[in-house]
Amino acid sequence: MKKIFFVFAVLIAIISCSKNAVKFEAFSAEAFAYDIGDGTAEVNATVRVKGFTQTEKDDNYKASVAFEVDLLKPDNSIKKSVYKFVQNDEKKEPISDVALEAQFILDSTCTAGTYTLVFNISDKNSENKTESKVNFDLTWD
Repeated sequence: MKKIFFVFAVLIAIISCSKNAVKFEAFSAEAFAYDIGDGTAEVNATVRVKGFTQTEKDDNYKASVAFEVDLLKPDNSIKKSVYKFVQNDEKKEPISDVALEAQFILDSTCTAGTYTLVFNISDKNSENKTESKVNFDLTWD
């Protein structure tokens, strides 16, 4: 009976101490555009990522996530790299997710309609990659 209890206790300890790997993925993408006058519109977009590789040294956790945003126009043409950035986060505790934010200007040569932003995202510490798409409507006042 003592052996069964010991084996059961060891199994519970192993299961509770194991870490579940989180898949590198993007979630909660949002985008919107608003006319700021003079034939220009500002686009704001955000997406969150999780499952990236973190480095830890002296109780400082670091994450580095690069992203590039492509713009798919209503006529299905693509404008590559309308925004590009590397987000470096550092905290005193493990980082659960990172917010990626993009902001750029569209001029009056862009027609009104539904556009799609394609976030091409890579984890700089592991070279894992993921993609996220989000639509927004461009209207001119």
